[in-house]
Amino acid sequence: MPYIQPKVIQEAKKMDLLTYLKNYEPYELMHVSGNTYCTRTHDSLKISNGKWCWWSRGIGGKSALDYLIKVKDYSFLEAVETIMGQAAIQPPVFMPAKEKIKKSLLLPPRHDNADTVTTYLTGRGIDEEIVRFCINTNRIYESHSQSKTNDKVHINAVFIGFDNDCNPRYASLRGVGTDFKGEATGSDKYYSFSMPASYANDTVHLFESAIDLLSYATILKLEGRDYSRENLLSLAGVYQPKKQIEESKVPAALTQFLQNYPHVKKVVLHLDNDYVGRLAAKAIMTVLPKQYVSQTFVFSRHKDIKDMNDCLCLRLGLNTTKAKKRSCSTAPTQRKNDYER
Repeated sequence: MPYIQPKVIQEAKKMDLLTYLKNYEPYELMHVSGNTYCTRTHDSLKISNGKWCWWSRGIGGKSALDYLIKVKDYSFLEAVETIMGQAAIQPPVFMPAKEKIKKSLLLPPRHDNADTVTTYLTGRGIDEEIVRFCINTNRIYESHSQSKTNDKVHINAVFIGFDNDCNPRYASLRGVGTDFKGEATGSDKYYSFSMPASYANDTVHLFESAIDLLSYATILKLEGRDYSRENLLSLAGVYQPKKQIEESKVPAALTQFLQNYPHVKKVVLHLDNDYVGRLAAKAIMTVLPKQYVSQTFVFSRHKDIKDMNDCLCLRLGLNTTKAKKRSCSTAPTQRKNDYER
């Protein structure tokens, strides 16, 4: 097997994807807005702030090396040789790192009522009083958008996250009647959808999505408990952790929440009951600062239960969502709750 000197590998890893494409594949690079780019081949592959993410596949990275391996299916050796070979012929002009600017959230237009979204959410077992509370507090609303290819109108449930000044900073979109999931442009994951407790509760419950959060709130209500007395936080999706799990990071939303509510000392994870969800939970528990107690929610062993909404639907005798489910025994893949339609 050919040997590559470690220093050569380190040099190859230094090249970010934007620099690589601008220098060696400029025809592949398309400007989206600000300092965000995508590729001509994959318009859901976004490059911004030194990182890239292929939203439709749920994979991402930082370097050009990651891109060549994960997206173009190069072997590690081929990827290193390609980068260093190009650099030897034409030394790259590295793109300067841009100062991080505050994101401007672009919310989709609000429909004049939320009847369809209310029917959709209650149809998934979520308590109507909880849905109405979220609508009345502007955490949820309904948006309609026209398809670019036909006259079909797409209806989305929009879930809003706020900062400490009650300004919208994050919005996730969930299609009604479709498998579409996405985020509004400019969404800041530090402020994902949440329902903080109405008093100083020292525990926060974590979920992958807003619907799982609302499902748990409904379960609490069914048990005669007051959901408003619990800290409920969605993470806007999770990633498969790094190979060295200790190098993983505490999710942005959880970092911000713990900063905003310093009295919180316990974290309970209700992530999806599949390989990636369990691995992500393990990573979060590993990298949480030692002053926090953490534990995971124990799902039923029922084969159909993949997440908190499945727990709720099974309890109420409802069918689980028809969206494609990830098997509990699938091989590890990255995922996020953002996909292109």
